[in-house]
Amino acid sequence: MVEASVIVPAYNAAKRISFCVESLLTQQTTRKYEIIVVDDGSTDNTAEIMASFPVARLLRQENSGPAAARNHGAREARGRILLFTDDDCIAEGDWLEKMLKPFDIFDIAGVKGTYLSRQTEITARFVQIEYEEKYDELKKHEYIDFIDTYSAGFRKKVFLDAGGYDSQFRTASVEDQEFSFRLADAGHKMVFVPGAQVWHTHVDSISGYARKKFKIGYWKALLLTRNPRKAKGDSHTPATLKLQIILIGAFALSILVAFFSGIGLFISTVLLIAFLATMQPLVIRALKKDFAVGVYAPLFITIRAASLLSGLLKGGVDFYIKGKNKKESEKKQG
Repeated sequence: MVEASVIVPAYNAAKRISFCVESLLTQQTTRKYEIIVVDDGSTDNTAEIMASFPVARLLRQENSGPAAARNHGAREARGRILLFTDDDCIAEGDWLEKMLKPFDIFDIAGVKGTYLSRQTEITARFVQIEYEEKYDELKKHEYIDFIDTYSAGFRKKVFLDAGGYDSQFRTASVEDQEFSFRLADAGHKMVFVPGAQVWHTHVDSISGYARKKFKIGYWKALLLTRNPRKAKGDSHTPATLKLQIILIGAFALSILVAFFSGIGLFISTVLLIAFLATMQPLVIRALKKDFAVGVYAPLFITIRAASLLSGLLKGGVDFYIKGKNKKESEKKQG
């Protein structure tokens, strides 16, 4: 009997999928498991490369996004536990065993692992430290409400009964957050397992980092229209990050006020000092671990806050204001 199904959504993954699958084939475990790769309408030779791995199952679909691909794999899975990782991840040899162990406890519904990185670029090194800050937040909680898809596990029945990932999230964004929040709201217990690790290639340029954060902010706006109370916080997001987003927005507004009133300059100065103060925990962490990254950390933190805020504002317009106007228009026409 297959105990677990490892599901990997893949899109134009020809250059990386073999490394991912090879790491999954060599897991140090006695448990029976299967590997399912879902080709999400790739236009390269991902499918041809997968033919060299006959042990792994290949499913194919029209391009519909990673959420839909994971759901496809889940429906076809034979294991009672579903494990997810991404096509650009390489699992440590004990990853599967460590991900499955918590499920030996009957009432555990979900498990989350962690990222590792060997990259040398400053941006990628900052991203890894940023993740590690969030991992420390998760360690504070017995049960969590946030499981990222790069190292995720769920009981198959729980996953399917909850409807799986919302395929309205067409890109890799916050579909994992939305699903995690849904499970937590339904009372399911989920845990963090720091030792369940996968190696990843993080974004390695400042422009790429800014674009990624904008996209996360954009789709986060949709998530918050469904889970408004999560704006107050979750088990994954440091409180300083939320403050930074608020402060950088307020600072931008205060600069405009400063053109018309002297009090605006005073307010902007206070807000800038407060923003810099919120940076301290992450900057100190970075300086201790990687001095060069610590020097650049204030720049990355500023870019992160500005990009997330920009994405939230754009998403708020598209998902809330335009959506509300569309519903009102439909009512009038009806």
